[in-house]
Amino acid sequence: MTSPADVPSLTSNQINALVVLMVEARRLTNVELRELAGFSLTGKDNKRLIDLGLVETDRGHRPFAHELTDEGWRVARQLHTAAPPKGAGSATRSLLTVLANLHRSLDRLRVSHGDFFKQTDGAGPAASTPEPPVSTPQPAATPDAAAADVQALVREAYRELAAAPGAWVGLADIRDRLADTDRAALDATLRAMVGQENVRIIPVANTKSLTSRDRAAAVRIGNEDNHALAIGPA
Repeated sequence: MTSPADVPSLTSNQINALVVLMVEARRLTNVELRELAGFSLTGKDNKRLIDLGLVETDRGHRPFAHELTDEGWRVARQLHTAAPPKGAGSATRSLLTVLANLHRSLDRLRVSHGDFFKQTDGAGPAASTPEPPVSTPQPAATPDAAAADVQALVREAYRELAAAPGAWVGLADIRDRLADTDRAALDATLRAMVGQENVRIIPVANTKSLTSRDRAAAVRIGNEDNHALAIGPA
């Protein structure tokens, strides 16, 4: 279980920056931060988050752009476990309360923060003018057929391993059953399945319980390593 000691001491503004970067789940410039949250990440706050390895800042051009690192995602998910900063106002305390209840709800639903906040294909601005259709014949949908085959293998392996529909099965066991399946194709299939009804892929909250086999079998989804699969009603 995560303890407050796993979360570094942060100011209210640093907490706000981590939260905004987490919920947007993408790189944000200082201009976007000001538009979304009313502040930019500069000076001591920016340096502190970089020194802690929580944020990467692109200073190659202005406005500077910021993005959470893997460690930044971990800390952002656990901010609610630490005491509010000294002198924190009602806004920061209320935010931490929201994060605590969000964590509880996502844990109950078995949905990861990365998957919950990930940007969808339609999140960006709409294209102004559609591209004209290409008149050349479309190639056969070989990749789609291959993906369907891999998904069928995943579902079959899950049925053989799960104690009941909706039960959790470690991805390490799935990979063992599908040892002859290309790793990249299997990873792509698992990521695609996350958006399907009654399919859940999550990280293990207690990372200390993970074995080297569990870690090696993880699939990267939404800036998180995920370790378990469930198919069926929650």
